[in-house]
Amino acid sequence: MSVIYILITVSILVAIVFLVAFIKAVRSGQFDDDYTPSVRMLFDDELKKSPSKIIKK
Repeated sequence: MSVIYILITVSILVAIVFLVAFIKAVRSGQFDDDYTPSVRMLFDDELKKSPSKIIKK
């Protein structure tokens, strides 16, 4: 029965670590822009540069 207490304690500690990491990521602004990445692939062709001319000697 003591093993279940150890497992519960370890799982709560892991959950707290993940919660702290998530809060730190949100505060640092990691999840601010969630719209641009989803539409970036739609405008990929417009962002390509024109091919450069090859200079022949």
